[in-house]
Amino acid sequence: MFLGLLQQTAADTSAAIIHKNSVKFLELDPWGIGMAVIGYLVVFAALLFLYLIFANLTKALNLNIKRLLRREGKAEEIKEDQSISGEVNAAIAMAIHLYYSEMHDKEDTVLTISKVSRTYSPWSSKIYGLRQHPRF
Repeated sequence: MFLGLLQQTAADTSAAIIHKNSVKFLELDPWGIGMAVIGYLVVFAALLFLYLIFANLTKALNLNIKRLLRREGKAEEIKEDQSISGEVNAAIAMAIHLYYSEMHDKEDTVLTISKVSRTYSPWSSKIYGLRQHPRF
């Protein structure tokens, strides 16, 4: 009982605080322009943050590999620019596509439907009507 009363009091208190804050925010920003600007800024900041992470991820991984090679005493065999050009990527993709398209056997798509003649069908039967003896 005490726990239920405590939860009800906490719910009432939080509902009152939310209502009070929403009234204050409505007084400060009646048309919601500030909330829209805040939302756009949060989204663009998150996108910028993700771009920076993905743009620098390969650099961080290469530094880690170089550090591990130095510990093992091996010479640095990693080239600085290991990217592949777009033309090479397109050629590889085309070769893979042609390889897989040759593996697939071409089948003729001929459908044969044979009609079975049945004189009786419950869908067209008159005995399943709404009434057995309709009145006119």
